[in-house]
Amino acid sequence: MPPPEGGPVVLKSAALAATWTDADGGTLTLKQDGTFVADDVCVAVSWYDGLTWSGTGTWNQGGNKEQTFVGVTFDAAQPAGFDIAHPDSLGREPAPYAALRHGKVLKLWVAIGDPDNDYPNCVLTSPAS
Repeated sequence: MPPPEGGPVVLKSAALAATWTDADGGTLTLKQDGTFVADDVCVAVSWYDGLTWSGTGTWNQGGNKEQTFVGVTFDAAQPAGFDIAHPDSLGREPAPYAALRHGKVLKLWVAIGDPDNDYPNCVLTSPAS
């Protein structure tokens, strides 16, 4: 799948510190102190599609002159929603989300699943401030 609609954007921590929601109602609340709370939020880990994890942890931002990336690290080795059927994902961190802006809507997104099979993207949205 191609990236969702929108253009790359550089975001400051203040804009990232918000509650981000995915298409299925999962949420990722990034806090100003560098911690987060996730509730059934879509994540991309290795080639697995359809993963949603819940839990707490820390987040960080990186990027370049054109786009911000957000990485999350869960406190638990097996976050709630971790599928034991995929033991290879044990201890793996989700892939970082890339920031986009589409009109007034901010997005964090990451490709999920096998790119050769046209799986959907994991897209989180938050109203622009």
